[in-house]
Amino acid sequence: MSNSTRVPSGWVIHSMRLVLALCMAGGTAACWAQSMTLASDWKTIDDKTGKPKALIRIVEQTDGSYSGTVIKGLMPGADPNRVCIACRGALKDQKIIGMTILTGLRKDGTGSYGGGEIVDPDNGKTYHCKAWLIEGGARLEVRGYIGIPLLGRTQTWVREKEAP
Repeated sequence: MSNSTRVPSGWVIHSMRLVLALCMAGGTAACWAQSMTLASDWKTIDDKTGKPKALIRIVEQTDGSYSGTVIKGLMPGADPNRVCIACRGALKDQKIIGMTILTGLRKDGTGSYGGGEIVDPDNGKTYHCKAWLIEGGARLEVRGYIGIPLLGRTQTWVREKEAP
């Protein structure tokens, strides 16, 4: 048998497999890292009815904080021109589609996000907000609360797609 037709030795095959595995893991890690950002379109799920309610686009601001804007209503028959009559200040009578309802979320040292505020357009109230990614970034737990996180409620949002 000539040298050009020899079957690679065991260590060469093992090395080739290792390189292939590392390449695949690198691609998976890149995909995982991309999905571990808040910057995305998120479908909100009403915690009372369990039905999709709205589509929120979360983007990272230049200061590193995150904000979220309502880009589409998902409830059948909902008025696309509905305004927030219960809101106060600059949000009073603003159209809900296009309204920034989430502001100031920042990544903290524990892998979650805190320090933000969220407005509930249904009642016009503003709550402290914290959030954390679950299921490999496919879902986002969003907790609005008054005073301490124990006094609040949590919604699970579902990732629709990465934000542009």
